[in-house]
Amino acid sequence: MGMKIQGKTTAKDMTQGSIVKLILEFCLPLLVGNLFQMLYNTVDSLVVGNFVGTEALAAIGSTTMIVNMIVFFFNGMSTGATVLIGQLFGAHDKEGLHVAVETTMGMTFLFSIIFSILGVFSVPYMLRFMSTPEDVLGPATTYLTIYFTGISGLLIYNMGSGILRAVGDSVRPLLFLIFTSVLNTILDLIFVIVFGWGISGVAIATIVSQFLSAILIVLLLNRTEDIYRFTFHDMRIDKKSFALILRYGLPAAIQSTITAFSNVFVQSYVNGFGSACMAGWSCYNKIDQFIFLPVQSMAMAATAFVSQNIGAGDEERANKGTVVSLVMMEIITFTLATLIFIFAAPATGVFTSDVRVIRYSVLFLHQNVFFLCFNSINHTLAGALRGRGDSLAPMIIMLSSFVALRQLYLFFATRLIGYTERVVGFGYPVGWTVCCIIEVSYFYFRWMRKPGKGKKHI
Repeated sequence: MGMKIQGKTTAKDMTQGSIVKLILEFCLPLLVGNLFQMLYNTVDSLVVGNFVGTEALAAIGSTTMIVNMIVFFFNGMSTGATVLIGQLFGAHDKEGLHVAVETTMGMTFLFSIIFSILGVFSVPYMLRFMSTPEDVLGPATTYLTIYFTGISGLLIYNMGSGILRAVGDSVRPLLFLIFTSVLNTILDLIFVIVFGWGISGVAIATIVSQFLSAILIVLLLNRTEDIYRFTFHDMRIDKKSFALILRYGLPAAIQSTITAFSNVFVQSYVNGFGSACMAGWSCYNKIDQFIFLPVQSMAMAATAFVSQNIGAGDEERANKGTVVSLVMMEIITFTLATLIFIFAAPATGVFTSDVRVIRYSVLFLHQNVFFLCFNSINHTLAGALRGRGDSLAPMIIMLSSFVALRQLYLFFATRLIGYTERVVGFGYPVGWTVCCIIEVSYFYFRWMRKPGKGKKHI
């Protein structure tokens, strides 16, 4: 069915025009948006680390992996929706796109309730499972319980943003994030410094801001006159659309969730070194995530670009876009890694003045930061593969490398080489490197050398 795009549409057709320009124009707002989304948790760490204490900072750091298990699962499902809607947009199927949008939002509201309940229920069990020290257990429990109570705001916003990304609109979700991130910072300072609510205050500030971003994204989708409009009256869970979302998104959701779960084991190894090392590991992860922001943005851009071009039947252009994304991402990652290697101590000093914490963070950064060049390839290429509907292969490759191999390494290395901070911290680069070798080989032999073979259609 033909699809007429409105005169003042905010959707972006990526099936024609300069590949580099289109990807950069789409990626840059995503990068800024991801930066502000990260500020939610980072501001929590900054405020807690400077105004509450090291134990509270360690508590937030130790809860990150648990939060990620649920958030990553839902983000994987949103990838499935992005792929489906992007392919329908590229194929100019207006009716199919409308049904997919309604199904996506219906699924989101249902899953938000389920995930909130599961999150709150699992808090004490997960913290005990991670061998969380007693001085960290109390504040970690408080933070997580409040966070999961209001996590539906984050899930709804992320899914709504996925719909907009699928049709090439990465600007307006950015504007909402800037507003709510600034609000989150203000509320953090008020609740902690003025009201003295401690770690509870940063959790409350976060969920209030996230709920506001969810309300804004729903209102945008509901009131737009564009082709991707969402209406409560038509909201449903269409079996065919839901099945395709699962087909495209479930492998990514499973991979992200199990990887996050496996990182709980990594965190348990780190916990054995005490609260100073835990806080240092937390700071290292915060800085690592900032370097990873362009990777996330490029992966999202690759998914949107490839899905639209696969929907339009142009596999050669999809492959060119994949290669362009990888080259740009490597240049960016290497530059950022070099800067962080040089300024590791000052970067950590933003989060804490504790010299023990800074020493641990610098150790992990110096050892691991350049290996992110491998991980940037992993995620950008996985995004491109999912954009063409090939979600199963990156799931298998990443689970094998990030979970199985990483856990085997930690088990044997800590026994044969020694249970040290360096040995444990090197568990990440081992998985990244092996995953990169396998995934690049798969893409080259499966899709580059045999274009068109095994092509997927919606």
